[in-house]
Amino acid sequence: MNVFITGANRGLGLGFVQHYLAKGDQVWACYRGECEALTKLDAKALHLLQWDVSQDDMPRGALPDKIDLLINNAGIYGSIKGGQSLDEIASDDMLEVFNVNCVGPLRVVKHLKDRVVAAQGVIANLSSKMGSSADNSSGGTYAYRASKAALVIVSKSMAVDLQDDGVRVITLHPGWVQTDMTHHSGLIDVKKSVAGMTNVIEHVNDYEAGQFVAFDGKIVPY
Repeated sequence: MNVFITGANRGLGLGFVQHYLAKGDQVWACYRGECEALTKLDAKALHLLQWDVSQDDMPRGALPDKIDLLINNAGIYGSIKGGQSLDEIASDDMLEVFNVNCVGPLRVVKHLKDRVVAAQGVIANLSSKMGSSADNSSGGTYAYRASKAALVIVSKSMAVDLQDDGVRVITLHPGWVQTDMTHHSGLIDVKKSVAGMTNVIEHVNDYEAGQFVAFDGKIVPY
């Protein structure tokens, strides 16, 4: 299987890379700047591509003719230390986070759509329960919440538009994971999150097109 992963140099992205390499798949791993963690893997089935999903440029490197699984994992949190409170949130920060977390996956799919269609593959877009209106009881975090909520809608439209081409699209919530983004304060580790999400991906046909599903298989209310 050909697996294509964005934001693959650390955290969940790196976890996905390690998971699919262990399964014997061919993995195309995208990184924005540094890729030291990826080069340490030293696997023949690993193909490195430099790609900043916040830009319209294509990735640097050879692409597979067919992509069986595309995982849109690249994302950013945005300002920390009160920068996303109602009084502090800035329009520039909103636009930067939205560009990476929502428009980024859309760019990736537009560039790679024909390769996924050729394989009648699966697209998995990583959102977050932080983007769920139904789950929002604490407010704040405007940029991150808004970008992840928007991605749910974008992902649903992709699912509808690509369904007749034999492509399945699903939106994933990875859980509160111990990564750099959470300052390693999460409730679960990367391995558990990735194991859960890859299991959901394997059973994608059990869910409605574009459905929002947590790593444990539960539907996320939107």
